[in-house]
Amino acid sequence: MKLTTAGESHSKALIAIIEGLPAHLKVDEDKINAELALRQLGYGRSARQRIEKDEVVILSGVRSGETLASPVTLCVVNKDYQNWSACMDSKPCEQTEIAKKRVSKVRPGHADLVGCIKYEQTDARNVLERASARETAIRVASGVIFKEYLSALGVEIASFTRAIYSVADETEYSFDEIKTLKDTQTGMLCGSLSDQAKAKIDQAKANGDTLGGVVEIRVKGLKSGFGSMMTYSQKLDARLAGALMGIQAVKGVEVGAGFALANEFGSQAHDEIAFDGEKYYRQTNRAGGIEGGTSNGEEIVVKIAMKPIPTLAKGLKTVDILTKTQAVACAERSDVCAVFSLGVIAEAVVAEVLATAVAERLGGDTMAQVKERYDKLP
Repeated sequence: MKLTTAGESHSKALIAIIEGLPAHLKVDEDKINAELALRQLGYGRSARQRIEKDEVVILSGVRSGETLASPVTLCVVNKDYQNWSACMDSKPCEQTEIAKKRVSKVRPGHADLVGCIKYEQTDARNVLERASARETAIRVASGVIFKEYLSALGVEIASFTRAIYSVADETEYSFDEIKTLKDTQTGMLCGSLSDQAKAKIDQAKANGDTLGGVVEIRVKGLKSGFGSMMTYSQKLDARLAGALMGIQAVKGVEVGAGFALANEFGSQAHDEIAFDGEKYYRQTNRAGGIEGGTSNGEEIVVKIAMKPIPTLAKGLKTVDILTKTQAVACAERSDVCAVFSLGVIAEAVVAEVLATAVAERLGGDTMAQVKERYDKLP
């Protein structure tokens, strides 16, 4: 499978093309729109979430609710484009209109400066429009289709917020608890901690600041053997880490116990193996469901760290790339905290990686063939 996305934050639309899907995979537009709406929730989101009201348009590859095995094309229209068309149209725009939205006071922590240097731009808008996390809307839409592919095989994905700023939840939760108890304002499962996190977000907003956090993603039902220890580029943990680091503002990835294992003896760090008469299993899951770059049949557990969003209402010190003078960074409309949204996006990204790994191993022109091959695996 292959996913390609296109589109800018304030362009006409965001587009995704998914290649390699088998025929007869059921596609439900309502489910896609529900995930798009979920991505726009969360305490600390910006006013733009009230403008967009994202909805998917399926342009190709699906007929009567099922895939045809041809490329699937998805579109999410940017409704805010109507307010930006004078300077974002593909045809030549008036320079006075471009100047109104020009960004030269580049933001620390964003792609603005490095992008302007790399692509020889004098207006960071030509960089930030694509680098913006607005692009994740189309990845979420695509992720629902990858989730449906996995769900047909009995594989489920869930996420929750481990921490917002210094408010952290160390409790271990079951997969079912994560799916049913999550607060859609913060993504946390503990009500009192959620209230504490919201208070921190309020404080940051009042100070013109932003906050990050940690999200945990779980995968239940994936059988062993996906990924590879023979070809290192195909290691499942490496592919997950690379894809998750590709989400805007993610700066760290842990699989299983992750960095904590560096402080353990080997006798405490690894998962002892047992056999129940039918199958092997691990008595613990410190490896997070992946050993030697390959799924081992246990729940996959991945944690990701999100830095505070680099667009601050109270801008940081920077340089104006036109005048080369000291300045205060520009303030685009932005979130104070988007950790809840990160969980929705991360699930979509994990679904893409896993669906691709499954398709590579099993092949199949139709979903019936894929399911038959998956069911035969130990």
